[in-house]
Amino acid sequence: MNSKFLESGHIKLYKRENSKYWQMKIKLPKQKAIRSSTGSKILKESEKIALKYFSSLSIENKFQINKRSKNIYKKIHLVETTDLNKKEIEFFLNEARKFISFNKKRIKKNNILEGRTIFNLFFEDSTRTRTSFEVAAKRLGADLINVAVKDSSINKGETLLDTMTTINSLNPDVLIVRHPEEGISKRISINVDACVINAGDGSHEHPTQALLDALTIKNRFKNFSKLQIAICGDILHSRVARSNIIILSKLGAKINVIGPKEWLPKNIKKLPVTVFTDMKKGLKDCDIVMMLRIQKERIVGKIIPNQNIYFNKYGLDYNKLKYAKKNAFVMHPGPMNRGVEIDSKLADDVTRSLIQEQVAMGVAIRMACLDILIKNRDNVLKY
Repeated sequence: MNSKFLESGHIKLYKRENSKYWQMKIKLPKQKAIRSSTGSKILKESEKIALKYFSSLSIENKFQINKRSKNIYKKIHLVETTDLNKKEIEFFLNEARKFISFNKKRIKKNNILEGRTIFNLFFEDSTRTRTSFEVAAKRLGADLINVAVKDSSINKGETLLDTMTTINSLNPDVLIVRHPEEGISKRISINVDACVINAGDGSHEHPTQALLDALTIKNRFKNFSKLQIAICGDILHSRVARSNIIILSKLGAKINVIGPKEWLPKNIKKLPVTVFTDMKKGLKDCDIVMMLRIQKERIVGKIIPNQNIYFNKYGLDYNKLKYAKKNAFVMHPGPMNRGVEIDSKLADDVTRSLIQEQVAMGVAIRMACLDILIKNRDNVLKY
C-alpha cells in the first residue's frame, strides 16, 4: 500500500493495491479520525484536496466556536429570566447559533471545556432537560456527573444546602439544579463558588427552556417585534409559561395567554400579556401557538378536569389551529400528553410543528450557557 503523511502526521494519504483513488485519513488533536476518498487518482491533486479539507476542519473545530462577540452578559449564574435584559438575551441567542451548525457535523466534539466539572443535580424527574445538558457538556469536552437523588444524602436527613456545600468542596465549575422548591437555585448560588444554572424551580422559572424557545422562533422569524404568540394551557403551574412571557416580551413579541380561569395566576394582569379563556379569540392572528403540559404533580388539592373535556375546549388540533394565522407554527416544551394538550398528528406534522426543532435548539442554547458562564467565572477568579 502506498502512503504519504502531511501536516506533521495529521493527514495520511494512502492507496490500496486494488483501488484507483487516493484515500485520506485526517486526525485532529483529541478527535476521532475522519476517513474519506479524495476522489482523485493523482497524488499531487489528492494532496491539495486533503490540505484544503484539513484546513477547513481546523478552522471550524478549533476557532469558530471559540469566536465570541463582545461579552454582554457578565454574571456567573443563570437563575431568573427577570435578571436578563434584551441585549443579554440576544447575546445568549447569538452565541447559541454557532453551535447549531456545529451540532449537525458528523463529529460533534470540541474540547473548549476540557477539564471542567459539571454536576447535574435533578431533584425532580426529567429526561429532556437533563439529557440536553449532558449532551451539551460532553460535546464541549467537560466532565459531567449525574447525581442520583435517590442515592443522595438528602434521603438520610441532610439538608439541601448541606449537600450543596459538600459538592462545592469538590470544586465544580457548574451546578445545574432542578428542584420543586421555588427560588432554591438563587439561594444555592449565594452559598457556592460554582456557576449555578436553574433548570426549573417549582412553578417559578425555567430560563434555558425560554431561551431555547426564543432561539427556535428566531430561526424562523428573525424579528420578534411583529410576532403574536399564544401560550395555552396550565399557565398557573407552568414555569415555562412564566419564563417565556418574560423573555419573549422583552424581545418585542406580543403575548396572549389562554387557559381555564382557575389555571390563570391571580397576578396575570401584571405581566405583559393579554388574557383569554376562549381558544378561538386567543389564537386570532397568532404566528406561534405554544401548548403547555398539565402540571399534574403541582396541582395539589384541586380537581383535574376530564381529559376529553379539556381537549375539546383547550387541546390544540387542526380545527382550532385555523383560528391562528394561516401558516402558524406549533410548539410544546414537552413532555407532551398527546390527545390532551395537542393532537398527535399535529404534533408530528413537520410542516407546522417545531417541537423536534426545540429539542435540537436546547442542546445549542445549553452549550452556549455553559461556555459563557464558565468563561465569566474564569474572569472573576483572575482578580
